[in-house]
Amino acid sequence: MRIDPAGWPFVTGPLAPAAVLAATGRARGRRGLRLAAWPFALLSAYMALFFRDPQRRCDVEPAAPDDVLSPADGVVMVAGEPQEGVAPEGDWQQVSVFLSVVDVHVNRSPYHGEVVESSYRRGSFLAAYRKESAHRNERSELWLRDGDRTVVFRQIVGVLARRIVTRTGVGRRLATGERMGLMKFGSRMDVFVPRECTVLVGVGQRVRGGETVVARWPGTR
Repeated sequence: MRIDPAGWPFVTGPLAPAAVLAATGRARGRRGLRLAAWPFALLSAYMALFFRDPQRRCDVEPAAPDDVLSPADGVVMVAGEPQEGVAPEGDWQQVSVFLSVVDVHVNRSPYHGEVVESSYRRGSFLAAYRKESAHRNERSELWLRDGDRTVVFRQIVGVLARRIVTRTGVGRRLATGERMGLMKFGSRMDVFVPRECTVLVGVGQRVRGGETVVARWPGTR
């Protein structure tokens, strides 16, 4: 199983005390020490699960040119009309995905094009499912442009997520579904598309990053 590089310190960290406790307990014949190693081993296993980075369809075949893919695994919180005070300036539709602590947290680009704007803002750590989290929480925002098409998306932290990793920037070209970062421990991602796009998901629907089509441009190309 592939693990995101940012996860290895979290995966290997608990293994050290687990190994010491297990070895000491075995050497001294103390079953209690061996049992005490299990929570650390289980924590390491959970971290491996959290930072897993599975292959998706977009990794082996290009997405359709008009498709906007989900940037993350999770459950759709908003689909269509944007939340008040959340969307960027302009006329947008919004798709928001809530990531639980058991979802894959590797983030992917929802569309292709050049990153023309990039910003990072510090903020609060409200629960990511709350509306206020979209404009009060710490977040990273990227604007993608391909010709006359623009898609905006945000990484937004939650109660447990305390760090955003964004592995791209202005001038970089991204493919639809390309890995571009991750968020640590529960969060949300917002995608904003123009009114001309058709939103194809509904609130409560489970989506998969790099696979589920959340919106589609009119087929004009």
